Amino acid sequence: MRSTRSNRRPLCLPALILSLVSVPPVFAQPLRLEERPAEPETWGYRPDNGAVSQTDPPSFCWRPQPGLTWEIECARDAEFANLVYRAADITFNVHCPPRTFGPGHYTWHYRGKDRDGRSTDWSRPRTFTMADRAVPMPMPGRQELLARIPRMHPRLFLRPENLDRLRDLARGELRDKYLALVKECDRILTNPPSTQEPPKYPPGTDTKSEEWRVIWWGNREYTIKVLHSAATLAFTRLLGGREKYGQEAKRILLACAKWDPKGSTGYRYNDEAGMPYNYLFSRTYTFVHDLLTDEEKDLCRQVMKIRGDEMYNHLCPRHLWQPYASHSNRAWHKLGEIGIAFLGEIEGAEDWVWFAMNVFFNVYPVWSDEDGGWHEGSAYWDSYLSRFTWWADIMREAMGIDAYQKPFFSKVGYYAMYLMPPGKNDGGFGDLAAGRTARSNVPLMSILAAQAQNSHWQWYVEQLGGPIPTGGYIGFVRGQLPRVQAKAPDDLPASRLFAGTGQAYLNSHLTDATKSVQVVLKSSPFGTQSHGYESNNSFLLWAYGQRLLIYSGYRDIYGSAHHTNWMWTTRSTNCITVNGEYQKKHTVQAQGRLTAFLTTPDLDVVVGDASQSYRPPVEQFKRAILFVKPDLVIIYDRLKATEPSTYEYWLHAVNQFEIEPVKHVRVRNGDVACEVSFAWPRDLTFDQTNEYDPNPRPRIKLREWHLTAKTTGKAEQAEFVTVFQPYKVKDRVSSSLVVMPIPGGYVFRGQWDKGRITALLPTSDGALLEAEGLSTRGALKLRLERPGRSAQIVAVQEHQEP
Repeated sequence: MRSTRSNRRPLCLPALILSLVSVPPVFAQPLRLEERPAEPETWGYRPDNGAVSQTDPPSFCWRPQPGLTWEIECARDAEFANLVYRAADITFNVHCPPRTFGPGHYTWHYRGKDRDGRSTDWSRPRTFTMADRAVPMPMPGRQELLARIPRMHPRLFLRPENLDRLRDLARGELRDKYLALVKECDRILTNPPSTQEPPKYPPGTDTKSEEWRVIWWGNREYTIKVLHSAATLAFTRLLGGREKYGQEAKRILLACAKWDPKGSTGYRYNDEAGMPYNYLFSRTYTFVHDLLTDEEKDLCRQVMKIRGDEMYNHLCPRHLWQPYASHSNRAWHKLGEIGIAFLGEIEGAEDWVWFAMNVFFNVYPVWSDEDGGWHEGSAYWDSYLSRFTWWADIMREAMGIDAYQKPFFSKVGYYAMYLMPPGKNDGGFGDLAAGRTARSNVPLMSILAAQAQNSHWQWYVEQLGGPIPTGGYIGFVRGQLPRVQAKAPDDLPASRLFAGTGQAYLNSHLTDATKSVQVVLKSSPFGTQSHGYESNNSFLLWAYGQRLLIYSGYRDIYGSAHHTNWMWTTRSTNCITVNGEYQKKHTVQAQGRLTAFLTTPDLDVVVGDASQSYRPPVEQFKRAILFVKPDLVIIYDRLKATEPSTYEYWLHAVNQFEIEPVKHVRVRNGDVACEVSFAWPRDLTFDQTNEYDPNPRPRIKLREWHLTAKTTGKAEQAEFVTVFQPYKVKDRVSSSLVVMPIPGGYVFRGQWDKGRITALLPTSDGALLEAEGLSTRGALKLRLERPGRSAQIVAVQEHQEP
């Protein structure tokens, strides 16, 4: 055993002093930069290596670390000798520079600094490209941005210096809208809303129970009724309405100011009531500000200080790195409204505005990329963007920021056009979307067409009966927007890929859904999180005005047993389970992507890869859809597992399936039907039911039909070739469909009265196939022949992960 006694001689005092001076402190720790890869649920490092920025400058984002401020450098070279931008003392982990960079290649890095002035090492460099036609969208600095907001009231939707112009419009060009406001105000005076504080949940109330649901949503509607009335009265009085309107608005405002800010309408207690309370209270306050005494203003400020801090502390800084909480994506701009209304009057209001603007410039929208789709589906696209348009109006007036410059907003209306062409009565994938129609989109599309001045979107609106103007005081403000000339989408392809959300909309016609067939495939990089929970590689089929193959279930309440254990699972979609097990449910970890897309006037092809969506033993699930417009939809599925497994092919319909011999199924809805031929594999067993597992709550009477085609044996690999022929019942179809195995895969031959198609379907990415005068290695190869026309031959190769 080694002795612990020291054998060294004691140091004399001078030597001891020298030692203390010259030897580095033993316990000093270097300041470490946390730079591990971004998790799927985070916003991630942006712009990442290889990214192409469509906005100039780009929005920078990096992993946050507590206790640090940040420095960023951007250069035209990897050695940072040719710096084009540098910023220091950045508070957030995001940053949008206040000036443009210009086209070209750039490299950026960042580092942190603590309160003692110590810096981390620089991060690893990341190189990106500024697109040649990137949209100039610099973010003003904090002081400049806040200085743009008027110090006088009103501040939301209008500026004090614009009041006289708006009053002139109320007497002239917008008189009809003004008189509608007056009529509504008189109605409110005749029957004023109750201002009694709504109730909290009784002790012992089960969250998500029916009793809970009634109070939860009821308090939202009650709060909106009360404070929307106050905001309407106050705004109309500003335009020259009766003084009584302002006095009644003030009475309602001050009565609501007495509600417990952390009670039944508190943001964290019930955000569905808390959010509308906060923004409607703020609007009323700024509209009626000149009628309030100093004491009354202080009361309002005290209330909104508590409510604003509650929102801010919940959202900031979390939302700048983990922005995928659904409700937070409408909460941040409500916080921005509070901040503008109370700027300079509440401590912290400046921070609320600055945070909201950093979200807009750096972390919005989260459910899409610049292609304009929406992961959560058409119902939430409508709901959330409709609310965002209020913030767009406010930003433009208060700060001179045009939201519609963002590339996303130059494309966002095409999502509705392609998913729901005129005449469509289904909203596609996404929570609450099934009951929507194309007409449901008109209010929002009317706004988007006017705000973005997009002629295609205006055409869409006019095809559906014309614009539906926004009502109330917001509609009055928007009445100033210029008219838009409609233009039919004759210059656009009928089908479109929305890669960012992993959805492809294949249409035979874009202008009239009642004369069209549509196929939708989903395989999303967002996974199955939030309200876009349908499984990857699931599809929908819609034809000639009718829903044929659907996703199933009905949300009785978010998070109920039916919602989570049926609708969130693969069993509820037109997809495939393995050994009865479904994809990872309701999670960003269930990753999918669309790996190939081709559209022509006669033929569309799209390929989805959902291999990462399953747990073991599933290793691969790729689905290819070949759409011969409008007659045939050929779906080719490839699955691999690490152990012998069974495979279950699910289909869902409004009405009962007709199951016939030789693996043939028919589905019918009204005057439209679809023949379904399970061409491969040869041995399948069929079953169907109109029960869910579990069923929704008793108040929901809906029942749909669910068909399962199951392999009879177990195998480590399986391929399905399934052919769908939609048609109007009066035009019953006949066809010859044959699938044959060949070395490397399969050859499919289809013949019907309008043509003939031959397809080579490889079983692996490198497989060599030769048949019918065609050859391919790993790619789908198709030959389409129609009478009197030249044959069309296409090859479709998947894009591999970098």
